[in-house]
Amino acid sequence: MTVDQAHIEPLGDHEYLVRVREADATVEIRMYASQAVVRHMAVVDIDETRIIEATVAYLMQRQRADDLPVNLDLDDVAAAYDGYIADIHLQLSP
Repeated sequence: MTVDQAHIEPLGDHEYLVRVREADATVEIRMYASQAVVRHMAVVDIDETRIIEATVAYLMQRQRADDLPVNLDLDDVAAAYDGYIADIHLQLSP
């Protein structure tokens, strides 16, 4: 699987519309950045959009975009992948 690009559009209230281009299709996923997960990452002064970007990349390394649910909360990602919070925290830390 090759992900050509991901476009992230903030919708407000910690919600984002993520469009991922895979081969000849575009997959849309509505993501919610739960504040509990964002706080657990403990990355100071980081734009929440960067957490969503890093999460999309993290997920794309593990599965196809069209296999993801159309609505996805960061709580769901943290529950599904034990190392998710630590990996994203490490990736985004200065």
